Amino acid sequence: MTLTEQMTQLGRQAKVASRALAQLTTAEKNACLLAMASAIEQEIVAIQKANALDMESSAKAGLSSAMLDRLKLDEKRITAMAHGLRDVATLPDSVGKILDERIRPNGLRLQKVSSPIGVVVIIYESRPNVTADAASLCFKTSNATILRGGKEALHSNTVIAETMVAAGRAALGNRFPTHAIQVVPTTDREAIPALLSLTQYVDLCMPRGGEGLIRAVAECSKVPVIKHYKGVCHVFVHAAADLAMAESIVMNAKVQRPAVCNAAETLLVDKAVAEKFLPAIAAKLDEKKVELRADADAAALITHYASRITPATEQDFFTEYNDYILNVRIVDGVKAAIDHINHYGSAHSDSIVTADETAARQFLAEVDSAAVYWNASTRFTDGGEFGMGAEIGISTDKIGARGPMGLDELCTYRWLCYGSGQIRT
Repeated sequence: MTLTEQMTQLGRQAKVASRALAQLTTAEKNACLLAMASAIEQEIVAIQKANALDMESSAKAGLSSAMLDRLKLDEKRITAMAHGLRDVATLPDSVGKILDERIRPNGLRLQKVSSPIGVVVIIYESRPNVTADAASLCFKTSNATILRGGKEALHSNTVIAETMVAAGRAALGNRFPTHAIQVVPTTDREAIPALLSLTQYVDLCMPRGGEGLIRAVAECSKVPVIKHYKGVCHVFVHAAADLAMAESIVMNAKVQRPAVCNAAETLLVDKAVAEKFLPAIAAKLDEKKVELRADADAAALITHYASRITPATEQDFFTEYNDYILNVRIVDGVKAAIDHINHYGSAHSDSIVTADETAARQFLAEVDSAAVYWNASTRFTDGGEFGMGAEIGISTDKIGARGPMGLDELCTYRWLCYGSGQIRT
């Protein structure tokens, strides 16, 4: 079987499974998810054996220690996967919600009802726990999913998916669609464009990973792709900011977890408070060994308070570091901050710290990002923190889902039309 034939078979099987999934009740889906959670706990040894093969081959291939840590599945992480499945089972079902209802003058009754997307391809790197997370969220929303993890995690991903499918079949018997959850069985890079050319079977692709992966997927795909390329997030300290609050927010946004997409990469400071605020925050950041890439005006104010200062380049302001590095720029007022963010930012998450409601409202209205904050850290852009219960990713697209994506964002909608013989004249 050629690669194209193999991917076509996966797509065809997923499409058939998606139609069967749409017939399952909420209770049946929840029963499957609970059975999957128990099965993952029962198969800890098998999952760890598969993961050990991945760890061994990846270590030989020279995978970094950080990437090896992301790949590793110890008992705690496997148990967390099972808990995640149980959490998804407790969430309200997003399928079948009546989003709108109206009766036309001719008596035709219309309902706008949430429904599954169909077949969703998830492409991701390294972390095999994403297999359970993504599959469970798609399953809860009656979407068939095709999972393409990194080559370093193929054994782990395959065993996790097989465990979930076997548990679902045990829970529902023949009503469980065998191909509801599939893992691409090859590490061949050409599998991705082959799979994403199947517009007759695949409805949506969601890549999760670095900018290089996401751009490569978006450029080759013939099906819609929900994505965010990078997180170049900002905190703007306005002239009317409570500076103690600003200090706390900046530190949290930068150093709590600098390697995530909602961490701040640029600090903008209103020139009216720069002389007072910048030395204090520079000293705090220096304690955490944060390198500051500052414009000339900012550098002049912090040179005696930080030991790691370099001149900021134009490219720096476009860069997502995912590291202990922070750009610093002084701006003249809220409009200058907005202009900077809309030019250099990635439309992910941006925050203003101010006690001036007029300035805040202008910032909230004019910053064109998926999540815009007033007096809060950018680190809250996350499905769990937004009360979604679970998250399949974050989108900076403007069409369809935007921001953290949970169960609702894995649904589309249909119009159901109830008539009594109406015809259009």
